[in-house]
Amino acid sequence: MSWKEENNALTQTFKFKNFVEAWSFMTKVAMVAEKMNHHPEWSNVYNTVNITLTTHDKGNTVTEKDRELAKKIDELI
Repeated sequence: MSWKEENNALTQTFKFKNFVEAWSFMTKVAMVAEKMNHHPEWSNVYNTVNITLTTHDKGNTVTEKDRELAKKIDELI
Protein backbone atom coordinates (compact mmCIF):
# COMPACT_ATOMS: atom_id res chain seq x y z
CA MET A 1 0.00 0.00 0.00
CA SER A 2 1.16 3.46 -0.71
CA TRP A 3 0.40 6.74 0.96
CA LYS A 4 -0.55 9.58 -1.36
CA GLU A 5 0.83 13.04 -0.58
CA GLU A 6 -1.45 15.85 -1.74
CA ASN A 7 -2.97 19.04 -0.36
CA ASN A 8 -0.40 19.14 2.47
CA ALA A 9 -1.45 15.73 3.80
CA LEU A 10 -0.72 12.02 3.54
CA THR A 11 -3.80 9.95 2.70
CA GLN A 12 -4.57 6.29 2.29
CA THR A 13 -7.64 4.07 2.09
CA PHE A 14 -7.57 0.67 3.77
CA LYS A 15 -10.08 -2.07 2.94
CA PHE A 16 -10.79 -5.05 5.14
CA LYS A 17 -12.87 -8.22 5.03
CA ASN A 18 -15.59 -6.75 7.25
CA PHE A 19 -16.45 -4.10 9.82
CA VAL A 20 -14.88 -5.99 12.74
CA GLU A 21 -11.51 -6.17 10.99
CA ALA A 22 -11.70 -2.48 10.08
CA TRP A 23 -12.56 -1.53 13.65
CA SER A 24 -9.78 -3.72 15.03
CA PHE A 25 -7.30 -1.96 12.75
CA MET A 26 -8.56 1.43 13.93
CA THR A 27 -8.09 0.36 17.55
CA LYS A 28 -4.47 -0.59 16.85
CA VAL A 29 -3.87 2.71 15.04
CA ALA A 30 -5.41 4.60 17.96
CA MET A 31 -2.95 3.02 20.40
CA VAL A 32 0.06 3.91 18.23
CA ALA A 33 -1.22 7.44 17.60
CA GLU A 34 -1.84 8.05 21.29
CA LYS A 35 1.69 6.95 22.20
CA MET A 36 3.04 9.37 19.58
CA ASN A 37 0.58 12.11 20.62
CA HIS A 38 -0.16 12.51 16.90
CA HIS A 39 -3.71 11.74 15.91
CA PRO A 40 -5.11 11.03 12.45
CA GLU A 41 -8.17 12.41 10.75
CA TRP A 42 -10.13 9.37 9.70
CA SER A 43 -13.45 7.91 8.74
CA ASN A 44 -14.88 4.41 8.65
CA VAL A 45 -17.72 2.99 6.60
CA TYR A 46 -18.23 -0.75 7.02
CA ASN A 47 -14.96 -2.34 5.82
CA THR A 48 -13.21 0.82 4.65
CA VAL A 49 -10.99 3.15 6.69
CA ASN A 50 -9.80 6.45 5.21
CA ILE A 51 -6.87 8.09 6.99
CA THR A 52 -5.45 11.59 6.53
CA LEU A 53 -2.24 12.66 8.28
CA THR A 54 -1.16 16.27 8.60
CA THR A 55 0.47 18.28 11.37
CA HIS A 56 -1.95 20.98 12.46
CA ASP A 57 0.42 22.80 14.80
CA LYS A 58 2.95 23.19 11.95
CA GLY A 59 0.50 24.94 9.64
CA ASN A 60 -1.35 21.89 8.32
CA THR A 61 1.57 20.43 6.45
CA VAL A 62 3.27 17.04 6.21
CA THR A 63 6.06 16.62 8.75
CA GLU A 64 8.31 13.78 9.89
CA LYS A 65 5.67 12.94 12.55
CA ASP A 66 3.19 12.18 9.77
CA ARG A 67 5.68 10.05 7.88
CA GLU A 68 6.58 8.15 11.05
CA LEU A 69 2.95 7.50 11.91
CA ALA A 70 2.24 6.38 8.33
CA LYS A 71 5.11 3.90 8.56
CA LYS A 72 3.85 2.55 11.87
CA ILE A 73 0.31 2.22 10.46
CA ASP A 74 1.66 0.26 7.50
CA GLU A 75 3.39 -2.11 9.93
CA LEU A 76 -0.03 -2.97 11.42
CA ILE A 77 -1.28 -4.46 8.16
